Amino acid sequence: MDRQGNKYTFLYASVMVIVVATVLAFISEALTPIQKKNEEEAKMIDILRSVNIESTTADVAEKYNKYIGDKVFIVNYEGERQETDAQTAFNIDLSKEVRKPLSDRQYPVYECHLDEGEIKYILPVRGKGLWGPIWGYIALNEDKNTIYGTTFDHKGETPGLGAEIANQAFQQQFVGKSIFNEGGELVSIDVVKGGAPDDAPHGVDAISGGTITSQGVENMLMDYFSGYEAFLKK
Repeated sequence: MDRQGNKYTFLYASVMVIVVATVLAFISEALTPIQKKNEEEAKMIDILRSVNIESTTADVAEKYNKYIGDKVFIVNYEGERQETDAQTAFNIDLSKEVRKPLSDRQYPVYECHLDEGEIKYILPVRGKGLWGPIWGYIALNEDKNTIYGTTFDHKGETPGLGAEIANQAFQQQFVGKSIFNEGGELVSIDVVKGGAPDDAPHGVDAISGGTITSQGVENMLMDYFSGYEAFLKK
């Protein structure tokens, strides 16, 4: 075959494309279990951080199993516990659930038993910031009203502005706040531009210069607390 001809060039390019595609597919397939394991570990680290338990990839599985383990379940909009196993509940993809109406979503609950015997209920939340998705975990005391701890993260919020939701200084404000008022009405948490009073039971300071992301956190919390409301009131 004439190596200078178009036919040879076309066949050579086609073979190379097939070879490269095969190699990339093989690499992708080989890396999938590793990627999944890394994602699960990162998720467990965030869940534990919401109850003030620090962990690393080296010990997160041990700590997660100690404090939560198989005590993970799903509730529906009516607050009814669903018949699923813990792994199924853990694997719920909130990026898909958040697109559904509140009444159609599945709501995972992580029940954490601390060393002192205290029980905390950890609720995952997901919403929208300025540039993309934001998410987090809210740990509630046994009264299912008072916030024990939080962790928030984001995909692409502006460094020094909206990205501050991932910092401890912002997250620490939520500790001790209540999501129901004295009459039992769900009020969630207000993220107040200009600052909330120190003794505000349902308010925290918004991020300076991060108004839209702060509003995204407020909307995210109200959205998901509304979905969990029936469960929290039972």
